[in-house]
Amino acid sequence: MKSQATTIEEYMEQLPAERQKPMQDLRTTILENLPEGFEETISYGMIGYVVPHSVYPKGYHCTPKLPLPFISLGSQKNYIVMHHMGLYGDTQLLQWFQDEYARRVPTKLDMGKGCVRFKKPEQIPHDLIADLVGKITPEEWIRVYEENLASR
Repeated sequence: MKSQATTIEEYMEQLPAERQKPMQDLRTTILENLPEGFEETISYGMIGYVVPHSVYPKGYHCTPKLPLPFISLGSQKNYIVMHHMGLYGDTQLLQWFQDEYARRVPTKLDMGKGCVRFKKPEQIPHDLIADLVGKITPEEWIRVYEENLASR
């Protein structure tokens, strides 16, 4: 469900009580490991981590007035979701993540193209998310993004 919140604090306050701590913990994991240059904001009705226009003035090709999205966190009806565009755009990173998930986490990975779903918040692999988040700088993400965009 897409939130109408306009700030991170408002988004967090609107979450069901049982989701607030897991979402805050996941947000903290991301913020502590996100390379410098990304910015936290509300994006597409979720908590977003983006490459700001000050770093990448072109913005997102679908909607150039929006900054380039990288990671989004959301709370859906049955799960917490993390959209990681790097997993969608970089096959080597995707393979690394799938292999590491299988090695580190006893449960099966529930994933779409770049979307990882966590049905049991207590099983979110924070150490793996920390490693994943730190793997791509804004400059590397821009390169991957532009390479994929050019191949369309």
